[in-house]
Amino acid sequence: MSDVDGGVVVRRRPGRPRDEDMDRQILEATLAVIDSGAEVTVSRVVAGSGVSRAALYRRWPSLTALIAAALDVGRTVPPEYPEGVDLREALVDGFGLSGGGATVSVAASGYSEERFRQRIRLVMSDRALQKAYWQSHVSRRRVPLLNALRAGIARGELRADLDVEACFDAIAGAAYYQIVVRGDRMDDPAVAARMRSAVEVMWRGMVA
Repeated sequence: MSDVDGGVVVRRRPGRPRDEDMDRQILEATLAVIDSGAEVTVSRVVAGSGVSRAALYRRWPSLTALIAAALDVGRTVPPEYPEGVDLREALVDGFGLSGGGATVSVAASGYSEERFRQRIRLVMSDRALQKAYWQSHVSRRRVPLLNALRAGIARGELRADLDVEACFDAIAGAAYYQIVVRGDRMDDPAVAARMRSAVEVMWRGMVA
């Protein structure tokens, strides 16, 4: 299985219906390998899933694409924010801070902390996987909040020259710094408080 194509589209042969149960078996086997800390290989996924190598090839064009899909199991694209939503609260809620608990949206994704750290380990050691995961999965989850910020600019609530992508990156970066650099836990109330303070600082620079 080649890793050349970073794996954005799952290719299927014409006329062959998708077997969702088989997809689930493959993804669960891939996650089991990831959670074990072992290197993810086609042989290990085939052995763990009980499906044939050919069946796996038909569903994912590369091992990179398969790992990216497995890492995203259980995560969904948030719905669009309603028109006129309180943008400051949307930012707080979008990064999982409204309840005073865990920081950053990954904390509400169904990940255990261990799986989150395994994900970081995998993507940081493989740039192709990092880009595939970003393009196929992560970037889509940013869209509703980015659209809400763009609507705020159009209404005159936010600065006309605001770079919404940079704002999102700044807040997400502050959150990942707590977990990846400082080594704090996602469910630490002190981390959530620090993140809310960071959002407040950034918000003051965003408003018109």
